[in-house]
This record gives sequence, structure tokens and C-alpha cells, in this order.
Amino acid sequence: MRDRTRYLYLAVIVAVLAGILVGFVWPDVGKELKPLGTGFVALIKMMISPIIFCTIVLGVGSVTKAAKVGKVGGLALGYFIVMSTVALVIGLAVGNLIDPGTGLQLTDAAKEAAATEAAKGESTSTVDFLLGVIPTTLVSAFTEGQVLQTLLVALFAGFALQAMGAKATPILNGIGHIQRLVFRILAMIMWAAPVGAFGAIAAVVGATGLDALKSLAVIMAAFYLTCLLFVGVVLGALLWLVARINLWTLLRYLGREFLLILSTSSSESALPRLIAKMEHLGVSRPVVGITVPTGYSFNLDGTAIYLTMATLFVASATGSPLGFGEQVSLLLFMMIASKGAAGVTGAGLATLAGGLQTHRPELVDGVGLIVGIDRFMSEARALTNFAGNAVATVLVGTWTGEFDKERAAQVLAGHAPFDEATLLDDDEAERPEPPAAPVEREMTPAV
Repeated sequence: MRDRTRYLYLAVIVAVLAGILVGFVWPDVGKELKPLGTGFVALIKMMISPIIFCTIVLGVGSVTKAAKVGKVGGLALGYFIVMSTVALVIGLAVGNLIDPGTGLQLTDAAKEAAATEAAKGESTSTVDFLLGVIPTTLVSAFTEGQVLQTLLVALFAGFALQAMGAKATPILNGIGHIQRLVFRILAMIMWAAPVGAFGAIAAVVGATGLDALKSLAVIMAAFYLTCLLFVGVVLGALLWLVARINLWTLLRYLGREFLLILSTSSSESALPRLIAKMEHLGVSRPVVGITVPTGYSFNLDGTAIYLTMATLFVASATGSPLGFGEQVSLLLFMMIASKGAAGVTGAGLATLAGGLQTHRPELVDGVGLIVGIDRFMSEARALTNFAGNAVATVLVGTWTGEFDKERAAQVLAGHAPFDEATLLDDDEAERPEPPAAPVEREMTPAV
């Protein structure tokens, strides 16, 4: 049967173009369409917690050795720290080179907008952040939509099932069926993507207009070019050296997800599909289940570049340039503060305002200069973060020996197409790690 979803994503492209037109010609109408985009993203977010829970529980619960999970998590976190640092350095270099904030004027409206963002970005301590990872109840992580809290509960459940041995098999099979149901619901929600894309784009174009884009074109262009440089050169080279996979081939495989992110300006909208596609590509379920959700909170390459360049932009525009030492200390602080606000549209702006409020309060007013174009920069942040997490999953899978390169070659060549109807492979024999793996443990009673 032909893949009917290709028409869906053609409809998304048409909807984006129509949204731009409506936003320019009838800006007031465009702004009124914002709930369409907000509603679609909310539907996607509704599915994230159950998908993460099912994926991690099935992955961890079917692994015979707990040390394997620890190895995957340790490698992933180490990689995330290194790449965030590289992104910071690149952002600092480009920001200091082009000095994009020179000559801009700060208006009263911009100051008011900055104050609003600063209120959102109240910084929290490391202790508060760590305590915030613990949910109020076992099920509150699902109702509140907290990714890290869901990750914690899922890991506990996975390790508990792992310790149960053969008795866990019926439970794992049941969760496997729930996962299929959840992905089927997600596939149904995706048919609303054109409506959501139309409303989101029309609203932002109607609110921003063309003048703001003209006056701030330099910082936008520099940011987009820096993100392209990071993805194409740094991530591309790493992917080829470690896994011998061409970056553009992988990005083409994830083309529909990039289109979804571009239209909604949120990388979270593509998180469930990334989990499904990475498993289909040949990365084992435990690696995908741990690396992807963790990466959405800790692997924020695009956000790192944004915070760096935006800080330098604000400092230059307000006539208070930062010394090199101030740049490094302030940006490292903001990177830590941003870890709990991943995937949310506008979180980067709030983090920027909160960091400046804590370290250099006199610069907070300058955040108002960026508010008008933050939505467009948010798209580049989300696209870069998404590409970084996709590459990270393949790299961690390769380092841990949990990546089927032959399977990946077939998928990337188009010989094993992804099932868009269910977002899961119906042929379990093709899975890199079948869910039935725990059955093998029936022969080895727990000691």
C-alpha cells in the first residue's frame, strides 16, 4: 500500500506558505489564529510522557545486565557536556567576530517586553533543579508532562521489571501493546499538522511583520549560519568518523520531522517520531530510550549557540560589552539553568533574561530587542537541537555496540521504509532488539 502520509507533509508545506501570506496581508487575522498552532503542539506534548515511559521501560526491562544501561547513560551525558561546550565556543567566536548589536536603539516597548521575559526566567539553584526531577507522586510526571520526571519513573519501573526475571514478561508484553496504542494515537494526531502549522506561522508573521526582520537581519543570519556550521561541520564530521554515515543522508531520513519542527518552532513536537525512527534505523531500544529523552534536556547545542550570541548581541546593543571572562562565566551559568527548560518554545528567551537578571541586571532591558525575532531564532534552535540528538543517538549506539549498521544502510537507502501508519515496525523480526528478549531469562532463575 502506498504511503498516504506524503500528502500530509505536502499539505504542511502549503499550510506554512498560506500562513505566511495571511500573516503579511491580514496581520490581525493571523494573530487570532495562534490557538491553532498552540493546540496542535499541546496534542503532541500530551503523547510525550506515555511514549517515553513505554520506550524506556521496554528497553531497560528487556536488558539482562543493569551495567549496560549505566554505560549508555554515562556515555550519553559525557558526550552532551562535550558538545555543549563546543557549541558555546563556536557561538562565542562568531558573536565576537560580527558584533551584531552595534547601532541598535532600545525603545520603551522593548524594555517592557524584556521585563516580562525576565520574570519568566527566574533562575533556580542546582538543588532546586535536582529536587524538581522527583515527581510528587508516581503518576504526577505523566499528568504534569515533565520529561525528566517521566524518565526517572520509567527507569525505576524498568529496573524493577529487570529484577523480576521471567515474571516480568507478561507486564512487558502488556506495555508493548500500550506502546502500539500510543503510537497509533500519535499517527492520528499528525493529520492535524497542516492546521497547526498554518495557525502557528500566521500568528508569528502577523505579530512580527517585516520591519522587525529587516532591522535584526544580521543577528538572525549570523545565528542561522552558525547553526549550519555546527551541524554540517562538527556533527557531520563526528557522524562520519564514528559511524561512517553521511549526515545529509540521515537528515533526509528525518526530513518530515524537520518540517514539523520548522512549522511549530518546537523540537518537542518531533520527539516521539525521533524515538520511533531511531529504533527503525537500527539503534537498539535501550540506547534510544535513554539517549533521546535525556538529550532533550541535556543536549542543547542550538540553545548553547543562541545564548552565546544573544548575550553578546544584547551587551553590544546596550553599550555594555562583556569581557571574555564575563562571557564565559555568564554563559556557563545559563547553560546549567537551561537544562530544565528544554523543548519548550520561548524557553531560550526566558533563560537568557533570567541569566542576565542574576549576573548583569543592567543588560536585561536589551532582551527586548530580541523578543520580536525570537520565534524565528527558536526554529533554528529547535532544528539544531533535534539534529544534535539524532546524531548523538547513532554515536552512542555505535560506541556501545548497539547499532545495526547493515540495517541502517538499508533504511537510509530506502529499502526498508518507515511505517508512517503506526510509527512502529509490524515485523518484529526486523527489530534490532525484539521485545521478547526477557523470555531467555526463564532459564536462569534469579539468585
